[in-house]
Amino acid sequence: MSHTQAEVVVGGIVLAGALAFGVYAVQSTGFSVSSSGYDLRASFRSLEGVSVGTDVRLAGVKVGTVSAMELNAETYRAEATVTIQDDIQIPDDSAIIVASEGLLGGNFVEISPGGSFSYFAPGEEILDTQGSVSLVSLLLKFVSGGEAE
Repeated sequence: MSHTQAEVVVGGIVLAGALAFGVYAVQSTGFSVSSSGYDLRASFRSLEGVSVGTDVRLAGVKVGTVSAMELNAETYRAEATVTIQDDIQIPDDSAIIVASEGLLGGNFVEISPGGSFSYFAPGEEILDTQGSVSLVSLLLKFVSGGEAE
């Protein structure tokens, strides 16, 4: 095998490795080229730890993502838009909660389904919300015996 042939073989192996890594990265992050789904809105007191692209989960299974966030200048609340997969119907008495994966884990948005037989239509607002809880304020309450805010 000549020097040039060896370079071509090594280059092909490197290119195949890079392509395999790219496919793995796309699959493991759940990235999708298609943007099918419908949007729901929710207003939170705090969206600390949540950003655009954060998972929306139902029963621990990813069913959507946070697609937009902005501050409502009149109410000083965080307005979020979540995109839910088309094949998932959310009961219209459901709650949406900012939850944590653990003490050191990141935050995600969790939908707690209600028992209604009616479902949210695209563009509707989920009224039952619970924002994120600050770990620092919880620790301060614990240390001070519950008197810190």
